Amino acid sequence: MSTDKKNKTEGIGFFEKYLTIWVILCMVVGVLISKFLPIIPEFLNKMEYANVSIPIAILIWLMIYPMMLKVDFKSIVNVGKNPKGLVVTWVTNWLIKPFTMYGIAFIFLYVIFKGAIPPDLARDYLAGAVLLGAAPCTAMVFVWSHLTKGNPAYTLVQVATNDLIILIAFVPIVGFLLGIGGISIPWATLFLSVVLFVVIPLAGGMITRHLVIKHKGEDYLENVFIKKFSNVTIIGLLLTLTIIFSFQGDVILGNPLHIVLIAIPLIIQTFLIFFIAYGWAKVWKLEHSVAAPAGMIGASNFFELAVAVAIAVFGAQSPVALATIVGVLVEVPVMLILVKIANNTRGWFDKEENIN
Repeated sequence: MSTDKKNKTEGIGFFEKYLTIWVILCMVVGVLISKFLPIIPEFLNKMEYANVSIPIAILIWLMIYPMMLKVDFKSIVNVGKNPKGLVVTWVTNWLIKPFTMYGIAFIFLYVIFKGAIPPDLARDYLAGAVLLGAAPCTAMVFVWSHLTKGNPAYTLVQVATNDLIILIAFVPIVGFLLGIGGISIPWATLFLSVVLFVVIPLAGGMITRHLVIKHKGEDYLENVFIKKFSNVTIIGLLLTLTIIFSFQGDVILGNPLHIVLIAIPLIIQTFLIFFIAYGWAKVWKLEHSVAAPAGMIGASNFFELAVAVAIAVFGAQSPVALATIVGVLVEVPVMLILVKIANNTRGWFDKEENIN
């Protein structure tokens, strides 16, 4: 299947388009469950192994596995042809984003909102922000790239290489920043969560791609097989969030303003990172079809991984998990604003698009 055809057929789906609304509904349903049916979260909370919730782990695999099916690591062989866009993505995502996220969240949670958020909750919310900041987007960025007429082949390389970097850089960066924040780091659980929620689904996706292409062909994989999972990720995400919100009912009812307070630094961070990458691409005179996805990857988050690690390391009832969920809540509307900005500023870039 050609990349042009693929770019024309992919778009933002019904669930993805209204993701924020679904997340709000999950929050309402989850809180109502915690209030009127507390036996459900109490029962689910007992189903754990090595501090990992088994029901939530299964749902998270349902979220992540379909995304990994889309990653074609063979595209990495063409990395050297157009390295500048990749440098922008790598440096922004791994040498800038995690640290600006920590700094912005720290300033807001510990200084600006000091009177509204107790120190212990501020510490947990900061941990959630760190998890989001260290996990650049690997799934929805395909949608954002499509909506900005990004180069699909190049976007695929950007995503594939970021997946590889996550395997190496995520744990040490998160561990370093959490350590600075005075948060106890359960290293074994952190490593285990990356293995469970990155390595295993990534390997599963690669094996599945190979087998399906071998027996049915790449066209079947892209047009039939992957599309069978089109709603699995979102359904898995929404069920996971409903369970987590049922665990977080008391925290939400006791601190409803905290949802807004957590969202503010996350939104500021999203705009900042987008303009860092997008502006850098402009200075380097990259094509808009490369610059827009580069900005989108850094601005958006691999929130499925962030939620998974928050649950595995700190528990589904921890405010850390709540902070990562707020990231899910604000991401879609903010990213749609950035898509509009990218499309309205297309004239800033060279009109001749010559990356193949």
